[in-house]
Amino acid sequence: MINKVRDFVIENNLIQNGDKVLVALSGGPDSVCLLSILYKLKDYFNIEIGAAHVNHMLRGEEALKDEEYARHICCELGVEFFSRSIDIKKISESKGISHELAGREERYKFFEIISKENGYNKIAIAHNANDQAETILMNMMRGSGIEGLCGIRSKRKGGIIRPILCLSRSEIEEYCSENKLNPRIDKTNLENIYNRNKVRLDILPYMKNNFNKDIVETINRMANLLQIDNDFIEKECNNSYKKYCTINKKELVISKEAFLIEKAILTRIIKKSFIEFSGKHNNFEMKHVYEVISLANNSTNKRINLPNGIIAENIYGDIYLKFINKVKSENKEVILNKNQVDKRNIEYEDYNISFDILTNKNNIEFSNNLLIKYFDYDKIKEKLIIRKRKNGDKMVPLGMNGTKKIKDIFMDLKIPVEQRDNVPILCFDNEIAWLVEHKVSDRFKVTRETKNIIKITFARKE
Repeated sequence: MINKVRDFVIENNLIQNGDKVLVALSGGPDSVCLLSILYKLKDYFNIEIGAAHVNHMLRGEEALKDEEYARHICCELGVEFFSRSIDIKKISESKGISHELAGREERYKFFEIISKENGYNKIAIAHNANDQAETILMNMMRGSGIEGLCGIRSKRKGGIIRPILCLSRSEIEEYCSENKLNPRIDKTNLENIYNRNKVRLDILPYMKNNFNKDIVETINRMANLLQIDNDFIEKECNNSYKKYCTINKKELVISKEAFLIEKAILTRIIKKSFIEFSGKHNNFEMKHVYEVISLANNSTNKRINLPNGIIAENIYGDIYLKFINKVKSENKEVILNKNQVDKRNIEYEDYNISFDILTNKNNIEFSNNLLIKYFDYDKIKEKLIIRKRKNGDKMVPLGMNGTKKIKDIFMDLKIPVEQRDNVPILCFDNEIAWLVEHKVSDRFKVTRETKNIIKITFARKE
């Protein structure tokens, strides 16, 4: 069995020369077997070993005995030991999650803390082949896709490794018996009150006795084959994600072209987008992926709510992921007297604005900068107004004779809905002269007859 674990570790590249490995030690058969085998292989791999134990405070005196046993076995081996008591019941109630999930989250937090503080670069978890089979069956009953049917990986991010995933529970129990390790037995594992225990105690034995005596090995073999296929698809997904998705702190955009590719890749791109943007893995389900696909086939400006405080919006075919409750910019209005703007500088939200009156247009070098515009100063009667859009706003765009609604201009320019209320609008008297960065009015353009020009510059603040 030691050689079997050694070969599995080498084959899956779980441990490197000089690693410091922290063993998650509950005191049960699996973790005790893991600690014992790694201890016997520590010289072969040239590694250091430590162990960490979490008392969940759920089983009273029994839990205290588990901790004492874990401490004792580490002392006998000369292995550094860390422990912590955590009130899992209290945490599960405050978060509204199960004891199992709360316990898992707190254990991994503790392991990560101990690793960082003490220089451990690997955390060894004692999942075995039976755990793998149970997980796959549970995922299958939940309607999981290929990723769920891959089950438990032998390693994952954060230095998590599972060196005895190749061993069955019966092999582990036999090892513990032969080596007189006398591990602790959690009696709750023998009660079919949890779904996993029902799979462990009822479903797998039934399958073994009635269909396939090697069912655990068979399911593990299937998982290994699916992992190979899944890794290939994931590689394609990552390439497509880089091609079709852009992300910043405010939003993630999935290009409309992504929705034309193979569905097997598309669904993964969407799921990856959820996780990358929110920073969370939980709560997202396939129904949310299909909702986004349906949204992409819908009309523009439609939006849906997603888990973890995210909305998805169709903006001209592209899908934007954003966080809910974006603050709408205040509709601030600034009024300036025409005769008092020359050489003047003001601030307006994210902009520094400057005004210059130019009298010799023959010496002007007109800029192509979208934030710098020139207008006929003499066509302004009394005042300049800087504001945001209002219902019914219209202007005469450059090159046109008639007016056009600002709403329609935004739509033609494909300006996202949530950005439209934040675009500054410059008015001369009561008429819109400039939709800043986007359109200027034909009525205030500089012509041959223009005598005095006003140059207006909107400079973004750093």
